[in-house]
Parts: sequence; structure tokens; C-alpha cells
Amino acid sequence: MSSDKDKNVTRERQEGVAVKERPQTKKPPMYKVLLHNDDYTTREFVVLVLHHIFRRSESDAHTIMMHVHNNGIGVAGVYTFEVAETKIEKTKQLAKRYEYPLQLSLEPESD
Repeated sequence: MSSDKDKNVTRERQEGVAVKERPQTKKPPMYKVLLHNDDYTTREFVVLVLHHIFRRSESDAHTIMMHVHNNGIGVAGVYTFEVAETKIEKTKQLAKRYEYPLQLSLEPESD
């Protein structure tokens, strides 16, 4: 026959809160969207793209544009793969509409 003490121990175990552990989620890999300099795309258009598509401030857009102009390549932003791909596609469509040969590329961000 079980004692009252055994019943209390059993009751305490049953009344506890069950905790289910979740696996740790990893951050998605990030990718750099790179702008490439060319001799035909205007500086103003590059600033416009950086401001409207990449959501950079006017001053940041101008700084990035000058970096691309002086160095031949520059980072427009760092995003998840899908977001980076979408921004590249939007930029290429806009450049095509205005007949600019603006080139962009994508590369994994190094840790």
C-alpha cells in the first residue's frame, strides 16, 4: 500500500510544467550587392537607384556612388539572397528602361 508521501511525490511530478526545447535557428547567409562602374551610366542615376531601391540616404548614396566611380566597384547593400536578388532585378529593369548599361553582381558576405 502506498503512503501519503508517495502520493505527494507523484502529484508533484504530474503538476510540473512540460518544457519543449526548440532547436537553435541559424541566421541566413548574407550577400553583398555590388555596383560596377561604367562609362555611360550617369552619377545621378546611380544615386537615384541607391536612394530609391536600396533605401540609402542622399548623402550615403552619393558617398557610395563616388566610391564606385573612383574604385570601379562598391557595395550597395548586404541582404539575404532573395532580397539581394530582388534588388538587383529591380535595378536592372530600371536601368534598361533608361537605357543604361549598369551592371550589378552578388557575392557572399565573408564572416
